[in-house]
Amino acid sequence: MSPKIELLAPGGDVEAIKAAIIAGADAVYCGLDSFNARNRASNISFDELVGVIRLAHQYDCEIFLTLNIVILEREFKSMAKLLSRLSNTTLDGVIVQDMGMFYLIKKYFPRLDIHVSTQMTTHNVGQIPFLKKLGASRVNLSRELNLREITQMAAVGKEHDVLTEVFVHGSLCVAFSGLCYSTSASVGNSGNRGRCSQACREEYETTESGNNFPLNIKDNSAFFDLPALIDAGVHSFKVEGRIKGASYVHTVIDSFRKQIDGYLETGELTQDGERLYKVFNRDLTNAFLRGDLNQSMFIENPRDNSTNRALEASNAISIVQIYDAKQSLQKERDEMNATVFDKIKHVSIEKMSLKLSFSGQPGFPLLIRASIEEDGLLLGAPRLQRTIEVQSSQELVANKEGNIDSISLEKRFRSFNNAQYILEEIDTDKLADNISLTFSSLTALKNELAKRLNDGVDVLPEVILPKLENHPKANLDEPPKLSLLICDESDIELADKTDADIYFKLPDAYKRGCTKYITFLANNPRLIPWFPPVLIGKDYEVALNILEQVKPKLIVTNNTGIANRASELGINWIAGPFLNTTNSYALLAMQESANCSGAFISNEINRQQIKTISRPKNFKLLYSIYHPILLMASRQCFFQQSVGCEKPRIDNGCMLSCDKSTSITNLKGDSFAIDKQKAGYPSIYNQDQFMNMEIIHDLAPMFDGFMIDLTNIGAGDKVSPDKVKLIQQFEQLLEGNNSVEESLNMLVPESTNVQYHNGL
Repeated sequence: MSPKIELLAPGGDVEAIKAAIIAGADAVYCGLDSFNARNRASNISFDELVGVIRLAHQYDCEIFLTLNIVILEREFKSMAKLLSRLSNTTLDGVIVQDMGMFYLIKKYFPRLDIHVSTQMTTHNVGQIPFLKKLGASRVNLSRELNLREITQMAAVGKEHDVLTEVFVHGSLCVAFSGLCYSTSASVGNSGNRGRCSQACREEYETTESGNNFPLNIKDNSAFFDLPALIDAGVHSFKVEGRIKGASYVHTVIDSFRKQIDGYLETGELTQDGERLYKVFNRDLTNAFLRGDLNQSMFIENPRDNSTNRALEASNAISIVQIYDAKQSLQKERDEMNATVFDKIKHVSIEKMSLKLSFSGQPGFPLLIRASIEEDGLLLGAPRLQRTIEVQSSQELVANKEGNIDSISLEKRFRSFNNAQYILEEIDTDKLADNISLTFSSLTALKNELAKRLNDGVDVLPEVILPKLENHPKANLDEPPKLSLLICDESDIELADKTDADIYFKLPDAYKRGCTKYITFLANNPRLIPWFPPVLIGKDYEVALNILEQVKPKLIVTNNTGIANRASELGINWIAGPFLNTTNSYALLAMQESANCSGAFISNEINRQQIKTISRPKNFKLLYSIYHPILLMASRQCFFQQSVGCEKPRIDNGCMLSCDKSTSITNLKGDSFAIDKQKAGYPSIYNQDQFMNMEIIHDLAPMFDGFMIDLTNIGAGDKVSPDKVKLIQQFEQLLEGNNSVEESLNMLVPESTNVQYHNGL
């Protein structure tokens, strides 16, 4: 028996969605005008969404809606209105990133099926049970994973009844999704809000290795890896491309449809994939999937590479040959466009026509006959007609002051002119005069009609969210406590200089079976383990072993897989800043689903956005006031295209031993530090440190603690401030001595808190 493989297509506008459906997609994901991670896509209106769902279901295709951004506190009222409306459609799933959304949907909108966005960076087996507890039914796996890692994730997904998705085609981010803050740090255009400015595609000053686009990588394609992914147990093959047009979507989906069906029928790959090079591409790579992170993943052309491909394929050298090759490609594209638009013009998402006829006499029920007309599947085909009849449970009674007449019925039933129907007519000619029906019976009749017109799904009332209680912190009269983050074992001596909490940042990568940190933490019980956001494969296994063997009383984790195990072991855990916590509902989600005891509030949000967050009972709120500003981290090497490297590809030795640093400069003259710590992922940092003293004056009563990061990560060749002086002066500042602000600014001359003002 062939496995059920879902081909999941992008739909940035109505035409692209139609193209995906016609091309044979099993499901399409699309976004509304707001609350989705592709602001640059055209997107669709709510009315169009309802039409798209109806059209898709006629073709046995599902529709998933993207709500995959972090949500701000003030937005939950309008979000609840939207989710209320979505609950009354036959939408097949919502794709989310924000943990507050999981809480909201699971608690108040259980009809909606929750899918985990790639923005949640799902990359280890511990994250799947965590997300299942939040309410997820499927997860999109990080694009950086290789086949072996995907196989492990899919197996754990099956154990927990969670489906897995893998991106099989489209643009690749060089950074881990959900952990890219490249433009948020400068102008507030956060990728976590769907406003990525694509710093990775920018041109930079020529690097030492001779590159001008040192962060630009090729597009992803697993076109020839489909058998391996099927064997891995992946359920859904997802194509990226919500900012692409209908022709692109149709070409890619039709190619994958033929490849999947051909393989399932014959056991062989039947398609050569050449059509994928006729539409937009930056050349194609499957290096992440193969686990071969080499230099060939990069390309100096951030724009469409299809013309270059055509020239290479035709060996065009002379001016005439080049011209002919370009003309031939353009002709093919024109023909593809014409074919696609000829196909999709035959399908419609127009609203259905609705006529309501009322009839009834005293002593008989009130009868409503609903006549519905809609377009057929093909243009020019006869319109489809059907009728629905419902009647009241009570009989009409004669009454000189009757409440059933054309005016009252028009008022009560005009709401059927909605996203799904155009109410053409309300006919009351067959209704007797001076008749009445109880209000409850009329309401029940209207509800029954609404259900019948909504494919048998009860129409639920709008959910009004209750006001959240903002609980005070435990020690209301005490100022926030200072905490330190260190990663160098020599910095343990700082413990003698302060009574601050000290977090120890554990590495991203380890030798297999490493036990060094178990002994180290056992010998230094004052240190609170700090787990990084990305822990893949064996690195997650080693980190998990550290947690299980040390069993500290408290940890900080930026990784939900570690959080899940800490919860199972009864270890108190605090959500780190890279979990992107921006609202009260996220705090409730982590507390109620995974016994979280506190959280760092995201540094992406501003004063007003922070101020509106409500603290759950017995929950700590923390905030980092001094740290290097991470712009992006990657599984790929940033040095190959900047200063060069003698190694053609990344291996385990690179992760564990490389500790290079350099910088790149964009054409505006802004420099960014590239930093690779031993046992850390290649990362890029802002030229300024984040230092926010304003929040201490503005919101100190709200927080239990403020953290300063003393790891020196991202500093490159810069001289780091004296750590003891930093500690002493921040402690004085928290104690109310504002005079130290000037000396802190002198200690850290290159600093910014622009995120605290810009927000999201």
